[in-house]
Amino acid sequence: MAKTAKKANDTIKIKLVKSLIGCSEAQCRVAKALGFTKKDQVVEHSASPVIMGMVKKISHLLEVSEA
Repeated sequence: MAKTAKKANDTIKIKLVKSLIGCSEAQCRVAKALGFTKKDQVVEHSASPVIMGMVKKISHLLEVSEA
């Protein structure tokens, strides 16, 4: 029953590596909510469950690394 959750103060760097053209409206909204406005942009967020769920939803468009 042990979960491997990240600490609240951990940050991750997320890079949008693919274009949002052709994606569904929901995926575009998730990308905008994460703070992406253009391809190859990098944003930093805390590794909270909410952010990780958003990343998982559009993981095929992103590249994630720990900061």
